[in-house]
Parts: sequence; structure tokens; C-alpha cells
Amino acid sequence: MTETTKRLLIDARSLVGDEMRATLIANMCDKFPQLTEEKADRGVGQMLAFLAACDYSKRPLSPSPLVDDFWHAFLLHTKAYREFYEENFGRFLDHQPGYLDPEEHGGGKALRALTVDCITLAGYEIDMEFWPEPDLADCSQCHANCSDSPNHPRTRS
Repeated sequence: MTETTKRLLIDARSLVGDEMRATLIANMCDKFPQLTEEKADRGVGQMLAFLAACDYSKRPLSPSPLVDDFWHAFLLHTKAYREFYEENFGRFLDHQPGYLDPEEHGGGKALRALTVDCITLAGYEIDMEFWPEPDLADCSQCHANCSDSPNHPRTRS
């Protein structure tokens, strides 16, 4: 009989202290009043798992639009963000929004699928509610004023 060993996945929320996590949760709940504290806490974890995957992968990865919002919230705390990245990964990760060539990188859906795979390979938990690929456009730029973007003006019928 073969015995399989189940690998325990890391909860990325443990990568930051309780105070910073509480600050990020509060910031996101203030910005998005419909967001519950429980979901905001999970979102902080997915953003941190994404950042860990970026270090693990060494290839360009792409956050989902919601995970990107959490990353922006962390970036606003520049000193804490810099210290977090340097303490955990020995370097600084810049946020570089922009379009990645689909010929070279496979487009947004492929990048986010790679991201989800890298998060798992790096040993972190995935919460698929934060990676809703079937509903997203096949692009690599979040909130680029496309029809699904929160920045796109809605037409009235």
C-alpha cells in the first residue's frame, strides 16, 4: 500500500504582522463598503500569496483585478511594503502596471493561470474566489476602461 503525504499549504496572511494586516483590512473595507472584514482578510492573504509567487516564479505574473486592489492598498504603506518584501524575499518588487505582449506571455488569462499555479507551487493556499478567470477579459491590464472595468462609464438603457 502506498502512503501519500499531504503537503500543508502556507496561509500567506502570516507573512505580515497582525497590526499591518488589520490596517490593510480596514483600508479595503473603507474603500469598498460592500466588502466584509472576513473577505478582506482573505484578500490580504491572496495578495501576499501573489507577492510570494512573484518572488518564486522569476517570470511576469498578473494579479486578478481584486488582488491588484489589495496590492495597491499595501503599496500606499510604502515603508511597510518595502520592509515586508526585503525581510521576506531580500529585495523590492515594483508594481509595474501595463500591457504584457500576449505573444510573449500568453495574455491575461494565461498569466493569471500561471500565477495561480505559482502560488500553489510556492506552497501557499489559493482562494479561487479571488481568481475568477472565466469572467475576465483576456488582457493583462486591470481596470483599463474596458466594458468590465469599474472605470468604464455605464450606458443607460
